[in-house]
Amino acid sequence: MGLKIVVLAKQVPDTRNVGKDAMKEDGTVNRAALPAIYNPEDLNALEQALRLKDLIPGTTVNVLTMGPARAAEIVRESMYRGADGGAILSGREFAGADTLATSYAISCAIKKFGDVDMIVCGRQAIDGDTAQVGPQVAEKLSLPQLTYVEEIVKLDEGAKKVVVKRRVEKGVEVLECPFPVVITVNGSAAPCRSREAKRVMRFKRAAVPSELAAMPSAYPEVYQKDSALKIGEWSVSDIDTDINSLGLKGSPTKVKSIQAVSFQAKESKRMTDSDEDIDTLMKELIADNILG
Repeated sequence: MGLKIVVLAKQVPDTRNVGKDAMKEDGTVNRAALPAIYNPEDLNALEQALRLKDLIPGTTVNVLTMGPARAAEIVRESMYRGADGGAILSGREFAGADTLATSYAISCAIKKFGDVDMIVCGRQAIDGDTAQVGPQVAEKLSLPQLTYVEEIVKLDEGAKKVVVKRRVEKGVEVLECPFPVVITVNGSAAPCRSREAKRVMRFKRAAVPSELAAMPSAYPEVYQKDSALKIGEWSVSDIDTDINSLGLKGSPTKVKSIQAVSFQAKESKRMTDSDEDIDTLMKELIADNILG
């Protein structure tokens, strides 16, 4: 019969390569100065979902993300790698959301997929590093949660139980849990598989309705013929939600100030591999108590 899996993913600014223009004067992230990428740990989560799809016939994997229309690229990228489709939550009402408002919106949107067996997401996003959204979604949906997962070891479809290996501070745990379940995946899990050329050729024109208007005139006809090219674009009116719990209105978190820290290179010294230079380096390290 297969499983119904929803992967939560986020399009984030690439904070791994932050330059001097990465922050605005008001302390907010200058997203225009940083390339948008697929949140790295969400890719690890996608791989775990796709492995279950490979293992269990009939399993479907859909990706859900929240953001402007350009966030549909996350769904397309997932489809290139093996996902069946997905949807984006888009609208001004969702803007400015903290983790509480974000998890509320996402938990409401997940219900549109119907009865879901498993919700998988990355442990945290690199633009926030809170690791809160996954667990909060689980709480709002009253589902058990497995966090810091490195591998889905076994799944008993008949008994509706999943066995996972999770990385914790003092080692590794192996846990069994019934599903439906929310699973958050570490970056130490297996990396996501590469794109498949055939899937790229088929799904490169997949789009949300707001993207369709900007496409060449020949594309709408293709879009209508192949339902797999239709990526959902859900607004507030498409999900059952309290608008006062969304976006900035529903976000109790207030950031008082942000400081941009710039690291500058100190005095450097070029050395060779001669015995004299190595001896000098060792003496300096010992004098600075770096070596004892």
